[in-house]
Amino acid sequence: MEKFICTVCDYLYNPEDGDIDNDVEAGTPFDDLPEDWVCPECGADLEDFIPEYSEEDSEDFSLED
Repeated sequence: MEKFICTVCDYLYNPEDGDIDNDVEAGTPFDDLPEDWVCPECGADLEDFIPEYSEEDSEDFSLED
């Protein structure tokens, strides 16, 4: 499952862990979070999260000729 990172505070939402403190069960994909869920660290909205990309992902987008 894809992880998402908060662009405000760098909190990482890991679907495998969920957000138990805010009643989000482990295994909940980011797209299935409640609309009123906010970042537990800074209170940012869902729109402030982006997919986390690994170094392996960035190799696919090399700008070298």
